[in-house]
Amino acid sequence: MSLDFKSFVREVPDFPKPGIQFKDISPLLASQAFVPAIEAMGALVQKPDYWVGIDARGFLFASALATRLGGGLIICRKKGKLPPPVVQESYSLEYGEDTLEMAPGSGTVVLVDDVYATGGTMKAAQRLCEKAGYTVLDRLVLVDLAFLHPEGETQALLRYEQ
Repeated sequence: MSLDFKSFVREVPDFPKPGIQFKDISPLLASQAFVPAIEAMGALVQKPDYWVGIDARGFLFASALATRLGGGLIICRKKGKLPPPVVQESYSLEYGEDTLEMAPGSGTVVLVDDVYATGGTMKAAQRLCEKAGYTVLDRLVLVDLAFLHPEGETQALLRYEQ
């Protein structure tokens, strides 16, 4: 039996501003479909030494992947949230700049987040992982808003073309 995971994602028109079709993943998180979604996501990538959860909703998916499929969990946080030592990577946003941090280390990782839109945060997290000493095997998300970026940038359980 195959689940239609998109049926667990609620479309919210004009949120947070007019013209945006927000993808609300809360119904999936609250349902019995969450565990099969995690298993389906994990099947898209090679198992790493560590799953890297990107602040903050990526923590949910990375921790579930680590628990369900094995491997450790590493968190990638916004600046100032982790104790030293940390490695930093700054990146540009639509209206400014932000910085991600993580502890240095080694091993293979898969980057994990909830939604991939334009890719800025995910690309910064990849640069950060490499700078911190990790080998990035892949990038994995629940939802890929493929219409906002070139094809083939990440592995996704759900892809939206429009």
